[in-house]
Amino acid sequence: MNAGKNSNIVVLGASNKPEKYSYMAVDMLKSHGFNVIPVHPSGISVCNLDTKRSLLEINASIDTLSIYVNSSLSSRESEAILKLNPRRIIFNPGTENPSLENICSQKGIEVIHACTLVLLRTSSF
Repeated sequence: MNAGKNSNIVVLGASNKPEKYSYMAVDMLKSHGFNVIPVHPSGISVCNLDTKRSLLEINASIDTLSIYVNSSLSSRESEAILKLNPRRIIFNPGTENPSLENICSQKGIEVIHACTLVLLRTSSF
């Protein structure tokens, strides 16, 4: 099931550097009309959006969590991810985390191994 327009999409590991894939994802999600919530511990602004320092700062219903951090970092965020309870999680290439993926699947969260950018470009997001 694809995300509807105006859905809340969280990008964990968002960057303010235009050459980074997480920046490109925030920018493309925003241009497709999604409500994008970038997350980075520094709180840097990404694509002129307010950035949360932690997943725990988010009090909205989340459709999709797009992960751009390594498995060590996502494991440290596992409790916050489960509390966020997104409908689905996209593990972008290089972010795979089998133990977190299993836990999320058991909790009924859809787990996808894909590239957010490709999903958007192919109208499969």
